[in-house]
Amino acid sequence: MASSSGRATAAPGLEPGRPAVADSVEAAGRPPTPPWALVLLGALGAAVLAAACWTADHVHADPLLLAVARFLHLAALIVGLGSVLAVDWFAILWTLGRRSLEDVLRTACALQMPIWLGLAGLVLSGLFLRPDLASPLTLIKLGLVLAVLFNGLYAHWLGQRLRHVHTRPVPRRLLIQSGIAATVSQSGWWGATAIGFVNSQP
Repeated sequence: MASSSGRATAAPGLEPGRPAVADSVEAAGRPPTPPWALVLLGALGAAVLAAACWTADHVHADPLLLAVARFLHLAALIVGLGSVLAVDWFAILWTLGRRSLEDVLRTACALQMPIWLGLAGLVLSGLFLRPDLASPLTLIKLGLVLAVLFNGLYAHWLGQRLRHVHTRPVPRRLLIQSGIAATVSQSGWWGATAIGFVNSQP
């Protein structure tokens, strides 16, 4: 963090002499995910979403299956969005100087799997919810889901760069990129949720 006078100040838990986050990660021998792998995952995710849309147009669920799908859809939303909110809340506390960068990265790492499981659950359960693919709102929702997918991969890449920051304060460029990623994430999740609610109304 930087004080109003421009001097660098240590965030809580990052006192001089304490091993930085990057040191612990490098010691564990975990190299960053190569960019080509993230691009491949993004393309695969887009293909899965397209296949889900095609399948949803050919699936006709009975009332019982429809009720189960709605429950699973809501459960996936709670898991995914709840995990995203937790990560972003820790990030806000970090910007206020009440948590260390290490706390934020540990939380993001711990909740990474629930976030992706929640997103996958939304897509899979959505197969049986009779989405109207001719509706502009539905198309916007699918665009938001795709944005959340790509942004999640970008946030993963960004988190690895933050783990390898050896200097404090964190470079402004990474702070701006983190803020943009958080904004896209919140906008995507809440936007898709709002559209889903509107579409569910009789």
